[in-house]
Amino acid sequence: MAFWNKKNKNEDTGAPEAAKSSAGTPAENSPESAKKSGGIFASVKAALQKTSRALNTDIRDVFKSQGELVDDEFLKRLFAVLVKSDMGGAMAAQVRDRIGNEYRARKVEFQDILDVIADEIGQTLAQGGTEIHMAEEGPTVILVVGVNGSGKTTSIAKLAYRFTQQGKRVLLGAGDTFRAAAVEQLTIWSQRIGCDIVTADAGADPGVVAFKATQKARDENYDVCIMDTAGRLQTQSNLMQELEKIRRVIGKHIPEAPHEVLLVLDATAGQNAISQAKGFSDAAGCTGIVLAKIDGSAKGGVIVPIRQQFELPVKLVGLGEQLEDMAEFDPEMFAKALLAESKS
Repeated sequence: MAFWNKKNKNEDTGAPEAAKSSAGTPAENSPESAKKSGGIFASVKAALQKTSRALNTDIRDVFKSQGELVDDEFLKRLFAVLVKSDMGGAMAAQVRDRIGNEYRARKVEFQDILDVIADEIGQTLAQGGTEIHMAEEGPTVILVVGVNGSGKTTSIAKLAYRFTQQGKRVLLGAGDTFRAAAVEQLTIWSQRIGCDIVTADAGADPGVVAFKATQKARDENYDVCIMDTAGRLQTQSNLMQELEKIRRVIGKHIPEAPHEVLLVLDATAGQNAISQAKGFSDAAGCTGIVLAKIDGSAKGGVIVPIRQQFELPVKLVGLGEQLEDMAEFDPEMFAKALLAESKS
């Protein structure tokens, strides 16, 4: 699992606020504080502390004493608590059945439950691979989709920053032509990161941007081309159909592209994220998920039912507002952090 710790500078370039270093001292238990104290796990755990605290409290409610006898009543209570969480019914059933098989007629401790859940989640999320698929030759094209407010533009910037730190030539395509502010924001990000960008006037056909960006990426030997798209609701069928058009345009210039179609999900969306995953997966052929804003959510577990229902692996997670606050997804580490007991 990689974490990008190179600090971005603090010049006043008119970049979006998230691009600037946070002022003051990081709050205790924040991802920024965790990074300073050292360790990727500490950063992930800090980002997930709201989810972890809520989940631990709900599970502890099942226990009347320190240890509980595993019988039908206990398993029923445990299942009910887990179903209420954002992990979903399928994972709740997996945990209940495993606890029943391993501990029936014996006492189970609170930590035993946490360990089983972490193991089941880790195994589920690890299926399908979590690495970014890169083209064997020529530019890798990554199409990024999601609803407005999901953190899509910031996630694109973090992804571009990651590739530039690896020494790759990156080209951005500002395909969200429905919002002039979106093009402006992505342009500012590109200037800050030091990568190139293809833009068009507000209201222009985003397919034209996709055409020009992929042509430039191919002809000028860029390593990576990241295409933004208009933020849209999964219920807007005309805009969802446009995603199919953009995919076709990209494929005309670069065979087998896009190599990744990443859906940015706001972790705070909870169960609505499941609806988003279905809509975008059907229309855009999503290949993976960028889970954004987990540091501000108590609903980070929603990624489990999405993985189970749509077989979409999480590729990257956002751990904060800075450019370096993105990590490649490590299922085992994520599961352990999700179930880690809060000390506060």
